[in-house]
Amino acid sequence: MASVMKRLAKKVRPGVSTQDIDELAEKLINKAGAEPSFKNYRGYPKVACISVNEEVVHNIPSDDKIVQKGDIVGLDLGLRYEGLYTDMAMTVPAGRISKQAKKLIKVTRKALEIGLKQVKAGHTIGDIGYTIEKFVVKHGFSVVRTLTGHGVGKEVHEDPKIPNFGEKGKGFKLQEDMTLAIEPMVNIGSHEVMTKEDGWGIVTEDSSLSAHFEHTVLVTKRGCEILTK
Repeated sequence: MASVMKRLAKKVRPGVSTQDIDELAEKLINKAGAEPSFKNYRGYPKVACISVNEEVVHNIPSDDKIVQKGDIVGLDLGLRYEGLYTDMAMTVPAGRISKQAKKLIKVTRKALEIGLKQVKAGHTIGDIGYTIEKFVVKHGFSVVRTLTGHGVGKEVHEDPKIPNFGEKGKGFKLQEDMTLAIEPMVNIGSHEVMTKEDGWGIVTEDSSLSAHFEHTVLVTKRGCEILTK
């Protein structure tokens, strides 16, 4: 998974369509002997979800969507390998981007890192969300509240849901050997989002930039093992 995502990130540059990136994703996944888990999932038509600027998640790649200099591009990918599912996301720049966009990407990536430090047997979902939101808000941004991380492994999406906000010690208690997808979605402006007319793409309500990072992890007694690193 990580090797595929690394190749996709290098593909992101001005002049490339999001469809070009999606086609590369399918080629690389098939070459690795895996299967794309998003394609045809609940009717989703493509391999990857590729979201640009104010697009948060679940945006459908298209020949008409051309990456521009200064854009930030969210790559969200799932695959099935030997009967098990993993999920990963990252946001990358297309050429030189604004200072604010750089900060957004840095904060979102770091929010995932500190959230993962709360993933261990005996900790709660609230511990993860509280830590992520506190860090994000400290830097003047907001976390999307209507979309969450989730369990993953035998299915694309499993329980429990893992919000990027919460209260310490509250919610489901993590157990050893659970596999989870932790995925902060962070907006420069309001946390409010809305769905496009296509029924898939999620965008910020105020058209502010959004970034997204995600890892699939295995819960252990002392912490977690990142399976998509």
